[in-house]
Formats: sequence, structure tokens, C-alpha cells
Amino acid sequence: MNIKIEPKETIYAYSTPIVQQTSFWSKVKEKLGMNSCAFEFSVRNSDIYSEVGGFSYTNADFIIFYQYLNDRDCLAYIPYGPETEPSESNQGAFLEELSEMLKSYLPKHCIALRYDLNWESHWCREEDFDVKGNWIGLPQKEFQEIKLNYGTCNRNLRKANSNILPANTIVLDLTQDESAILNRMKPKTRYNIRLALRKGVNVVSVGMEGLETWYELYIETALRNGLHLNDISYFRNMFASKTECPDNGVNVKLMIAYYDKIPLAAMFLVLSAHRATYLYGASTSKMRNLMPTYALQWKAIQIAKENRCREYDMFGIAPTSNPSHPMYGLYKFKHGFGGEIFHQLGCWDYPIEEDKYNYFTAYEMSMQGYYEHG
Repeated sequence: MNIKIEPKETIYAYSTPIVQQTSFWSKVKEKLGMNSCAFEFSVRNSDIYSEVGGFSYTNADFIIFYQYLNDRDCLAYIPYGPETEPSESNQGAFLEELSEMLKSYLPKHCIALRYDLNWESHWCREEDFDVKGNWIGLPQKEFQEIKLNYGTCNRNLRKANSNILPANTIVLDLTQDESAILNRMKPKTRYNIRLALRKGVNVVSVGMEGLETWYELYIETALRNGLHLNDISYFRNMFASKTECPDNGVNVKLMIAYYDKIPLAAMFLVLSAHRATYLYGASTSKMRNLMPTYALQWKAIQIAKENRCREYDMFGIAPTSNPSHPMYGLYKFKHGFGGEIFHQLGCWDYPIEEDKYNYFTAYEMSMQGYYEHG
């Protein structure tokens, strides 16, 4: 395998449906003090795809974000990247060579590369589901590492102790008309959407002026569910970054569901290339019988279709339908909209400074996972 890489400015990153790999997201993180850089790479298709011959090449790019762990040491984090997904048997060798090529470009005290892979999990075959169609889940960490390290020279790819971005999601197909999308939903979900609209829940798209309302709902939701709490400046930066970002393929929508001028639920919807992503949501515990979150999602689907998006990523569910899982409520809610469940490989590390990496991963076990660093 002969991968060629070349650094480039993040503002020249290719348009992509993956929000976290856009120049827009780089700008959001820059405003929060996180540095990033982009790399163009080229690799022969016959090296990464099985049963492919010839001399054609794949040319793509990815963005790395540097997460500093102290005054000196950092982690090179690649959220949902690289987007290019080799055939399963070539993935380990591809990541190994790419990592080795990147070493000379990384900061001096970078302890590891962390790939947050949105590639499909290796454990999604027929035998990985029970007779009712429920996903059995992942094997032990050691077995996962044996599988991904197949074909590598130094077997250095390690499964991270937790995922940062969601490794399990639901994606809705938006290529059909609204009636077909509604028909794919569970009856209870369709009923709740119509109930909310019949009761007078009104969903509006707002700009920066809606941030205070959003943040009040967001704080209530975070405290209710014990979630990591971002400062309001985090969300303000999303609007500010959009105005400064040259990528016209990215758009940010803040949507709020009202009943009689009372805000009941809100969400951030990001449109990027052909995908709409439900990035953040919040709601009050008051008047939940009006089903405002259902009206909110339905409006988001309609807006996504108006903007010619072909799919809607609901961004994060429990890995299985186990009622004891802390994210089971999200699983049940999002699954009702009729999308396809997609299981991804999640976070994988390529250690560079072994001792420091081992110390970091031991410490990381006490850190928060989902959404904190995304």
C-alpha cells in the first residue's frame, strides 16, 4: 500500500455530509481554542478495495483536531474520519500506513492518533443478530483488536475504552415523499406527530436571537439527564462560525417548538452536502402530553427535504433495545421514525508514545465520553 499525503488548509477541506469533517466544524472548534489541520491523501483503489484492479486512485481528505491533555502532550483526534472506507480486510493496513505517514506532521509530544471511525462495524452480519432481529452487540475488546489489526505489521491499533461521538445511530431515507416517510414510521410516532400539530404546537426556525430560549431548555435537559453541560458560547460559536465559513454546503438551523408562545422543545439541525444531522436537542418536562419533540422532528425532516437532503442522521442511540441501557429512551423515540439502524466501528487509537498513552487511557476511564469532545 502506497499512501501519499499532503497538508492543506482546513478552509479547503472538501464538502462532505459528515459535519465533523467540514471546515465549518473546524471553525467552531477554533473559536473554542482547539487547533486543527487538514490532509489530502491519495491511494490506489486496488490497495484498499477487494477485487478491484487497475490503476485508478481515490483522492480524499480529512481534518485532525488537537486535544491537549496538559501543557505539552496532545491527542490527534479525527472525528468520523477518514470518510473513505476501505474493504474490511484492508482497513487495518490502511490505518497503520496512514498513521505512520502522519507521524512526521504531528506535534512533537503527540501521544496517539485517535480515529473515531464511522465505518460500518465488522459485527453486523446475519449471525450477529438474534432470531427477533436484535443486534447481539460487540465481542470482547481483545477480539475486536485482532480483527482490525489483520494485515498490519505491528498490530498497534487499539480499541479505545469509550467512544466520543456516537457509534450507533439511525438514518432516515428522505428520497421518498412525505407520505411514504410517514408510512415507514411506527403508528405511535405518526399519531404523536399529528397530535402535536392538532393541539397547536408550532415549530419555528430562529437565529441568534433564539439562543437564550434554547439554552434554558438545554440546561433543564442536561440537569434532568445528568449530561455534560456546554457553555452558551459553544452554541453561539456555531452561528458565528457559519458566517465565517466559506463552505456554502453547510447550514445551521435552530428550531424551537412553541405552544401559545411557551417554548417546549428545541434542536440544532445541521445541513451538510446531502445529509441533515440532528446534532443537539432539548426539552422541558412541562406539557409533554403535547408531544412537542415529535412536531420538532417532523419539521426538521421537512426542512431537510426542502434543502434537497437525501438522508437524516438522528445522531446517537443505545446500541441495542435493552431497556436497562441509559440511552434506551432515545433508542425508542428515534427508532419510531422508521430509519435504519447503523452500527459503526467507533474510536480506535494508534499509540505513538506508549507509556504516556497507557497513563492517559487509565486516566480517561474516569472522563466523560459521548458528545464532550465532538
